[in-house]
Amino acid sequence: MKQLVVTADDFGVAREVNEAVEEAHRDGILTAASLMVAGAAAADAVRRGRAMPSLRVGLHIVLVDGRPILPAAAVPDLVDANGFFRDDMARAGAAIFFRGTVRRQMEDEIEAQFEAYRATGLPLDHVNAHRHFHLNPIVAAAIVGIGRRYGMRALRVPIEPWRIVADIDPQTHRLAARMVAPWAAWLRAQIRRAGLVTADAVFGLAWSGAMTKSRVAALLGRLPPGFVEIYFHPATTDAFAGAAPGYRYADEFAALCDPDCVAAARRSGYALGGYADAGN
Repeated sequence: MKQLVVTADDFGVAREVNEAVEEAHRDGILTAASLMVAGAAAADAVRRGRAMPSLRVGLHIVLVDGRPILPAAAVPDLVDANGFFRDDMARAGAAIFFRGTVRRQMEDEIEAQFEAYRATGLPLDHVNAHRHFHLNPIVAAAIVGIGRRYGMRALRVPIEPWRIVADIDPQTHRLAARMVAPWAAWLRAQIRRAGLVTADAVFGLAWSGAMTKSRVAALLGRLPPGFVEIYFHPATTDAFAGAAPGYRYADEFAALCDPDCVAAARRSGYALGGYADAGN
């Protein structure tokens, strides 16, 4: 099996992201998008998703660095004074792990996000979490337990083959990969034991926010065998409400539509699609 999913995260966070997703799917190599159901432009993203049935859309669960679906009063330990999720992942994760009341708020919010996604009417291709917060074992267990009731069949696990990354760009820092690796290995074992689908390799962690044309073209020529996902953060501009500092959104969008990258994807011999297409 040689299958490739090319995903855009943060679908629905802003119109600039949605515009990039639509164009990159119609004219580039983008095959999937992960929807933030509470994003400021979520309704626009849903409209575009419905108009592009070939785009595989999934749920991008947000529990940090965003806003909840539920009222702030329903998740008081997860949000700040302005009603937005806290962005201190370590402390938020510890609170979820050690405090039952916080855990129940987290579970209620996850269920509300799955319910909001179901209300869109879009098929659920996959699930992942903003900033990979589902590497927290308690969060992962809640997503799997709740998600299966909503038809979840696939979950991203960010296991990135480091040798391929280093071969393309030896100057890439390895810290993120080393921090994530043990948790990701544990999660992949749990996901597969539960009978859910996950990719054999996922790229986008080391170069998050910097998936440039040269990196993407080189990566498409060095894909490992099996089922592979590459995820991006595209937008038509680097400046929009909700943009992460330092992210090269426009460069990632350009890479998705670049003729050399399109040609490299075609030469790769990989079938492009979504998680729902794995094994088909």
